[in-house]
Amino acid sequence: MSLSDSPFETRWPVPPPPDAAPASGAETIRLAMTSVFGDPLLPLTWSGAPNNLARALGALGAEVTSVNPRLPRGQALWHAWRHVLLSRSLPLRREVLLRDPVARRARALAVTEEAKRLGLDRILHTGTLDLPGNAGDGIDHYLYCDHTWDLAMQVRSGEGHRETREYRRFEELEHQAYDQASHIFTFGRYVRDNLIGHYGVAPERVTAVGSGFGQIRPYTGLKDYARGPLVFVAKHLFAEKGGNLAVKAFRIARRQRPNLRLIIAGHDRWRDLVGDEPGVHVVGRLSWDALEELMHSASLLLQPMLNDPWGQVYLEALISRTPVAGLERNGLPEITGGGRYGFLVPQPDPVMLAETLLDAVSDPDRLAGMGAAGQRHVVANYSWPRAAEAIASVLRAERP
Repeated sequence: MSLSDSPFETRWPVPPPPDAAPASGAETIRLAMTSVFGDPLLPLTWSGAPNNLARALGALGAEVTSVNPRLPRGQALWHAWRHVLLSRSLPLRREVLLRDPVARRARALAVTEEAKRLGLDRILHTGTLDLPGNAGDGIDHYLYCDHTWDLAMQVRSGEGHRETREYRRFEELEHQAYDQASHIFTFGRYVRDNLIGHYGVAPERVTAVGSGFGQIRPYTGLKDYARGPLVFVAKHLFAEKGGNLAVKAFRIARRQRPNLRLIIAGHDRWRDLVGDEPGVHVVGRLSWDALEELMHSASLLLQPMLNDPWGQVYLEALISRTPVAGLERNGLPEITGGGRYGFLVPQPDPVMLAETLLDAVSDPDRLAGMGAAGQRHVVANYSWPRAAEAIASVLRAERP
C-alpha cells in the first residue's frame, strides 16, 4: 500500500538537531508515537504534549514518527450506529465511541500494522484507546498517560457509575491494555500509584516522568501581589476547566473585596458565556507572548478544574511565580506540593472556593513566598527534556 492509500496521517521523524546523538554505544531509539486526538506531532494535539515530548526525544537523538490512528469515515460511522443499536441510547458521547471495544481493537490493529509498514517495532501510545488488549504482534508497546479510567470515575458526579455494564466493560479493557504495555510512563506519581494499587501493574513497569508545559518562560521580575489580577485560562471546555465555578466564586468573593479583578483568557466565545459580569474581563484567545505577560502579572491562578488529570496551566502559573487556587483532586495536590504553592479546595463548591480566594488575597506576602517556592519546584522537577530523558533511559535499558 502506498502512502497515499493509507488511512493514516503519517509524518516522518522529528529530525534530531545536528549535535544530537544517542548515548555512547547505544542504538538509536526509533519509535512511532500515536494519539487518538490528532496528529501527535502537531502543536495543538492534546495540549501539545506529544509534540513537545517528541521534540525533546529528538534532541536526545531519537527518531519519532507519528501515526494518527484515524479510522476511515465509513468505519467510524459503522461503530457509531452499532453503539446506538446495542445501547439504544442517544445522544452519542464521544468518550463512549472512543472506548467502544470494537473501535478500540480496530484502532489498535491499524496502528500496529502501520508501524510494521514503516519498519518500526516500538510504539509510544499517549493513551490506552489505541493500545492492544492482546498483543503478541512483535511490537513493544509503551504508554504515556495522565490518568486512568478508575481515577476519572472517582470524581464523577452521580451515583451508581461503577455498577453499570458500560463501566465494567471499559474497566476490563483498561486492565487488558495495561497488561500488554512493556512499560508505562505517567505524568504524575498519583497515577503511578493507582496503576499499581488498583490495576495491579508491577511497580518496576511504571515510571512517573512528569511533563513539561507550554512556552511560558520563568519570571524573575517584580510582581504586585496586592493589586495583580486573578487569572483563569481555558482554550476549550469552559465548564469542565472550572470556568462556571470560578465566576460564581469570584462573584461571591467580590462582595467583600470589590477591588478584585478576574481576567479570563483562552477563547473569544467565553465573552458570550460570561456576559456582563462586574470585575471580569474576557480577553479571549492570546498569543503565547501575551499569555506569558498575563501570567507574569497575575497574583493568583483561579483554576478549579473539575476533572482535568494534570493541567499544564498549573505549571505555567507556577513558573511565573503565580500561586494556584483549585480543587484538591487529580494532579493539583502533587503539583502544588500538597498546598505549599497554592490553595486546595476539597469540593467544587462556589462558597468554599470564594472563602479560599478571600483567604489567598488577604496576604500578599504569603502569595509572594508561595510563588517563589512554586517556581523553584517547577524548575527542579518539570520539563519536557526531563520527561524525555526519563523515558529514553528506560528504552535504552531494554535494548542496550
